Amino acid sequence: MLDFKIAAAYIRVSTDDQVEYSPDAQLAEIRKYASTHSFILPEEFIFVDEGISGKNTGKRPEFNRMIGTAKLKPRPFDAILLWKFSRFARNREDSIVYKSMLRKELGIDVISISEPLTDDKMSIIMEAMIEAMDEYYSVNLAEEVKRGMTEKAKRGGLQSTPSFGYRVENNVLVPVPEEAALVQSIFDRFLAGAGLFPIAKWLNELGVKTHRGNRFENRTIEYILRNPVYIGKIRWNPTGKTRRDFDNKNIILADAQHEPLISQEVWDAAQARLDEVKAKWKYHGRPVTELKRWMSGIVRCASCGATLIFSAPHYWKCNNYVRGRCTTSQHISEEKLLDMLFAALDHDRQTAVPITYRVIRHREQTIDESTLLKEQQKQLNAKLDRLREAYLAGVEDLEGYKKSKSALDERLHQVEEKIKSIETPEDSDALETMMKEKICRCLEMLQDPHATKEQKHAAAVDAIDRCTFSKEDNHLEIHYRLYLPSL
Repeated sequence: MLDFKIAAAYIRVSTDDQVEYSPDAQLAEIRKYASTHSFILPEEFIFVDEGISGKNTGKRPEFNRMIGTAKLKPRPFDAILLWKFSRFARNREDSIVYKSMLRKELGIDVISISEPLTDDKMSIIMEAMIEAMDEYYSVNLAEEVKRGMTEKAKRGGLQSTPSFGYRVENNVLVPVPEEAALVQSIFDRFLAGAGLFPIAKWLNELGVKTHRGNRFENRTIEYILRNPVYIGKIRWNPTGKTRRDFDNKNIILADAQHEPLISQEVWDAAQARLDEVKAKWKYHGRPVTELKRWMSGIVRCASCGATLIFSAPHYWKCNNYVRGRCTTSQHISEEKLLDMLFAALDHDRQTAVPITYRVIRHREQTIDESTLLKEQQKQLNAKLDRLREAYLAGVEDLEGYKKSKSALDERLHQVEEKIKSIETPEDSDALETMMKEKICRCLEMLQDPHATKEQKHAAAVDAIDRCTFSKEDNHLEIHYRLYLPSL
């Protein structure tokens, strides 16, 4: 009577394998071997990893499930059958670790049906040589593939999935009209002053999805704005994915054959604004759930414009001062800052004197007169910031600073008056009343002991447009915002 043993089969197929390495071909040979060598091969012990490299076991789910099954008690099978040892691993370290564990600790043999080894000591050398050749093949193949891809990238060849706005025809990117129009609108909106989050929100409200079927996020919009494919180029990083390291020295950038969606001038302007926003305001804001306090990101330094950050045990400090980039120490305890904020809100909701606020209407952003004026306003504020930095750094003397600042302030005042005349309806008394009612609701939420950190932060952001603290004057100044439906 034959003494049958239980066997498992492990089959791995990578993307560069030949047809004869297919799962069906491997399994057929393994079944044939099992039947002639007294092995029973149950269906539940057949493990298949398809389209996966053998370099790393961490990315092979079926391999890991097989190892986990092998550790069960009692021992589920006596051997693991492979078509070749290269199917088990192409990394000698992984091969030695797992084979040693299976054979010495679990009593499970690992058998290559096409590379038979004897039971003598020479088999140790033979198996090591096979493993070394498999690893050499893997490393050499990777180098050859990388060399070919690098040459293709230098010629502007496509070797990745198409970016949003394009599809692939005959290995060339072709614009998708609907998506191309959205890409152009993304650049237009960003240059008109829109932030990354509002643009992502707009696309999500339209029901647009990325090519992977996901919703748009801040980082998705940033990636589109940083992607040179839209000016007719192909970007490729031979060391791996670019992620958000857009200035990586390894990146290959080459002219391609596809139609660009935006002009070089628009591209350059978008890159300049991204760099400016990133340097000044850190447009990658943290989610509210990660903030230490609800006030995080609300109050800014009157000297440099940086946010005040919380510092244990109970203080708020200028972020730039902490990093040596601001000369003013805006240092205040949380208790005093809260008292000042609540007092200012309470005063503004009751005062008979007109308060400072701006009206924001929910409408599609277009490049109209209001948008152009806002862009001028943004540029003038940026010039004032650079002028202040030059004065603080000693580049500009006091007399020159005062003269230049006075001229910029006058131009800024004229632009802001024009914006106000365009956006503010005639019934300013009604708007003032609405704004004060909103301040009242905001204050009630901030003082509610049962309100969450997220609720308080949302209420503050919804009502407060800009809030600055000056330690020198011991003064907190608040400018508000009022959201209204489109006209």
